[in-house]
Amino acid sequence: MKQIYENYTKEDFQVWKILFDRQMKQFPTHASNAYLEGLKIANFETGVIPIFKETNQILKETTDWTLAVVPGIVPDYTFFELMANKRFPATTWLRKMKELDYLKEPDMFHDVFAHVPLLTNQHFVNFLEELSKIGLEYVDDAYAIELLSRVYWFTVEFGLIQEQAGLRIYGAGILSSAGETRYSLSNKPPKHTFSIKHILDTPYRKDEFQKQYFVITSYEQLYNSIPEIKQLLWEKLNAVAV
Repeated sequence: MKQIYENYTKEDFQVWKILFDRQMKQFPTHASNAYLEGLKIANFETGVIPIFKETNQILKETTDWTLAVVPGIVPDYTFFELMANKRFPATTWLRKMKELDYLKEPDMFHDVFAHVPLLTNQHFVNFLEELSKIGLEYVDDAYAIELLSRVYWFTVEFGLIQEQAGLRIYGAGILSSAGETRYSLSNKPPKHTFSIKHILDTPYRKDEFQKQYFVITSYEQLYNSIPEIKQLLWEKLNAVAV
C-alpha cells in the first residue's frame, strides 16, 4: 500500500488544519519537549497533510525508522513485525469533520501527527523496537499480548513524563485528542509513578478518557524497562500455567 496524495479532498485539508491548529495552541504548555523537538524535525505544518515519502526520508536520516502504510488496525503479528523492523504502521485516511473529537479507530492525524515526532527520539524508538520483539515472541499467546498491550497503552499511547518545566504529555492517544490533552494534566485523574508491575495489573478502556496515567522521568527509563517487562511477563505467564 502507499499514500495517494491526490486523493485528499478539500475537507481532508480542512480537517488536518483544524486539528493541527487546535492542538498547537495547547502544546507549548502540555506536550513533552521531545515531542515538540520532533515536530520541528518532521516539519509538519498547518493545512498541509504530510507527504509520507518526505516524512520517511526525515525519519530514516534521524533514527533509521520509516512509516509503513496500513489500511487501519492490523493483526498483532503484522503490528509487531513492522515495528520490530523499524517500520511504524500508519493509515493515510483522515476523519470527517463530524468526527473531530472521537473516532473508534486511529486515523492519519493520530498515527502521523501524534506518533511521528517521537519517532525522532532514539531512546523511544529503541523501546518500541524491543517491545515489539517481545510481542513477536508471544504473538500466539492471547494473555501475553493483553499484558503487553497494557504496557503499550500506558506508555506509547497514554504516557506522561515529568520534565523540569512540569508534567507533560508524550502519549499519542492524548496528543491527538484536544479534550484528553486538557484532562490528562488536570487534577482530576490520578497519576502513578511508572511501574511495569502496576501497569501489567491495570486493564484499560478505549472508549473514554483514561481513569489513571503513569509518569516516566525520561525516555531512557522506558528503554531500560525492557528487561523487567520480559521478566515480569515470564513470571505472570508461568503463574497461570501452574
